[in-house]
Amino acid sequence: MKTKLHVKKGDTVVVLSGNEKGKTGKVTQAFPKLGMVVVEGVGMHSKHQKPRKSGQQGQIIQKQHAIRVSKVALKK
Repeated sequence: MKTKLHVKKGDTVVVLSGNEKGKTGKVTQAFPKLGMVVVEGVGMHSKHQKPRKSGQQGQIIQKQHAIRVSKVALKK
C-alpha cells in the first residue's frame, strides 16, 4: 500500500532537523513506501574507492543518500 507524501519530485524543500538544518534544495527522488526523499545537496556521503588496476588512481566519490520525509518542509 502506498503512503502519500507531502512533497513530490521537483518541489523545493527546507531541512528542519539534523546536521543539515536550514539547507534548501530540490527533491530529485521520492520513495513513498519508505517515507524518504533525496534532496540535491543534502545527505552527501563520501565513499573512498581504491584503485582496481595498476596505474589507476584511487578517488573519493560523493554519493547522495535519502533522508526522512518528516525532516523536510515545503519552502514558500
